[in-house]
Amino acid sequence: MRLIVPIKQVPETSNVKMDPETGTMLREGVESIINPLDLYAIETAIRLKENYGGEIVAVSMGPINSKEALKEAIAMGCDDAVLLSDKLFAGADTFATSYTLAKAIERLKPFDLLICGERATDGDTAQVGPGIAALLGLPLATFTSNIELEDGVIKATRLIEGGYEVLSLPRPCVVTVVKEISDPRLPTLRGKQRAKKMELKMWGAQDIEADTSNIGLNGSPTRVIKIFTPKVTREGKIVEVKDERSLQQAVDEIISLLKEKLVI
Repeated sequence: MRLIVPIKQVPETSNVKMDPETGTMLREGVESIINPLDLYAIETAIRLKENYGGEIVAVSMGPINSKEALKEAIAMGCDDAVLLSDKLFAGADTFATSYTLAKAIERLKPFDLLICGERATDGDTAQVGPGIAALLGLPLATFTSNIELEDGVIKATRLIEGGYEVLSLPRPCVVTVVKEISDPRLPTLRGKQRAKKMELKMWGAQDIEADTSNIGLNGSPTRVIKIFTPKVTREGKIVEVKDERSLQQAVDEIISLLKEKLVI
């Protein structure tokens, strides 16, 4: 069974910074980690490999320092890794990211299952996994809480409002997984040693034969046009109730305010 796990290196949640000019995220000089929700995808792949055998390939798009995320994935138990790194990829939105990953995954064929985290904590869109599935024309199950291989078919249990839904998907297919599916393991010492020695594959736009009109900032149909910090202001009036007269005054002012706001 050949498994592919796209992962993302993201800034620590408390360290997210944006470029006010371009509307893109600033990553240089910011401490980064594997997207926490991608750890569940890695763990799911490892458990499937333990149960059914096979190989796991982790894929990530980002700057050179994204190697650290892929090294951690190797240390956890992935067999191989590919870093997509090219200046042409910079500033990609979810469409351009999905396109770039899909082109790389096409080069990694054949595979049985593509496992994505539910979403990334920096963008919080949950669009890339479904985007890859759409671009590759593959069956998709989102918010998956359990995966089994049954008679050569992927059986995915999905979390839905009020219960669960079970889907049978032909291979190859794509799933996005939720926290309920597993508890991510820690990298082992042997895994860390293996990751340290491994030479990761690095692919650019030419290596994956990407259409440059679909990658990076120029290939992104959505843009951040303005960044600002909202200010919370509470301009109110305090009416102290000391007796029946002030009580009636307070009631009258509340009613007047509600009418002004068209609440009543």
